[in-house]
Amino acid sequence: MTAAEPTAAGPPAGALRRMLIPLALAQFICSFAGSNMNVMINDISADLNTTVQGVQIAITIFLLVMAALMIPGGKLTDRYGRKRCFLAGLILYGIGALLSAVSPRLGVLILGNSILEGVGTALLIPPVYILTTLLFTGVAARAKAFGLISAMGGVGAAAGPLIGGLITSALSWRWAFVFQALVVAVIVVLGRKVFDPLPADPTRRFDTRGAVLSAAGLVLIVAGILAADDNAWLMLALIAAGALLLYLFFRWVRTQERTGREPLLSTALFRNRTSNLGLATQNAQWLILMGTSFTVAAYLQVVRGYDAIQTGVIFTAATVGLLITSLAAERLAKRRPQRTLILAGFLVTAVGVVVLLALVAGTPGVWAFAPGLLLIGLGLGLMLTPSVNVVQSSFGDDQQGEISGLSRSVSNLGSSLGTAIAGTILVAGITATPQRAYGLAMAVLVVVALAGLWAASKLPRATAGGPPRAI
Repeated sequence: MTAAEPTAAGPPAGALRRMLIPLALAQFICSFAGSNMNVMINDISADLNTTVQGVQIAITIFLLVMAALMIPGGKLTDRYGRKRCFLAGLILYGIGALLSAVSPRLGVLILGNSILEGVGTALLIPPVYILTTLLFTGVAARAKAFGLISAMGGVGAAAGPLIGGLITSALSWRWAFVFQALVVAVIVVLGRKVFDPLPADPTRRFDTRGAVLSAAGLVLIVAGILAADDNAWLMLALIAAGALLLYLFFRWVRTQERTGREPLLSTALFRNRTSNLGLATQNAQWLILMGTSFTVAAYLQVVRGYDAIQTGVIFTAATVGLLITSLAAERLAKRRPQRTLILAGFLVTAVGVVVLLALVAGTPGVWAFAPGLLLIGLGLGLMLTPSVNVVQSSFGDDQQGEISGLSRSVSNLGSSLGTAIAGTILVAGITATPQRAYGLAMAVLVVVALAGLWAASKLPRATAGGPPRAI
């Protein structure tokens, strides 16, 4: 079957294409939520009587909740059905957005945005990727579908500052959350027609202990990174505790498998070399995207003194780059191997960060940001879709719930690490001037891009849709 052909078990081609609209919009709004607050840092901190660091913590908690709960969220789709989880996540997300819009203080904003929207995202995003994988087969068809979803996700992250800036400048930062709630309402209406090709299995066991161990481990590790600017010993203690919990999680998983019980996450997922490398590239890509968004947005507002709309307009270059390469995913997949596209993406992204640093340091003009951000957008858009395609295509239909949850968890962990690492460098005071701190944060992202380039170079030359490759 291809995306252009109807099947006996599924909807016709036209219906398939229409179903992509709510799925892509869902990825857009979740990515938008992760970056739009970057341009509202000053407005939110002043309105809620908090600090820039307080807003950074709210942003990071949102990303972290997503990362910690994506694996359990993916697993719940098997038990309750992908469509039901998708709609439930959207409703919870919408409630969180409305609560954020009326929040009187930082704690309520964290509850609405960081917790409720984060949990809602963890429920609704795995079904997006599972349904796309199940409904579209073949490298080109999946590349086109994932290309649209990745494009909307990338545009949501890159255009978040622009859209958020426009709304904040014209109305208030609170209306940015009203905008999210309205978009979610539209997705709920459109999502009612989404077709789930696999029946739900209410008898499927859910590994609660595994979910708690994995989530707590991820939370402690990122919390440790956030604590780096306050207390080095606390940072080490939190990271060590997180690592211990993740170790206990994998021991628990192996125990469950030996006794014949279904764990939260099968160890077989980690015996696939192609998938492991693809997951590494996904983590690096989102770390770079969110790290760049946070660092540049903070620099523009704190150092250059730009307002929200000016900051957002500057990010348009990255948005344009992402759109150009993401929407060309199907055509590129037909002409070049997935591995080649990922390699080229990391290379272009690394060059973009270097260009950004060089031009911004050498001139005070706004135009200096455009070439670097454009290259970063082009590079990220070039590789976001191939990385997803490589990972999802490495497993059969019966493991899509697990791999989708793991894939989204790894990507969102990269997002939270990007914000946490960049924020830690900016407030740690390890450089002589604030300007150098921003430069150091961007330099770290170059190192991450080179690490991603190395992981991509280890991918098999034929990575598209073939049988899983065991280590």
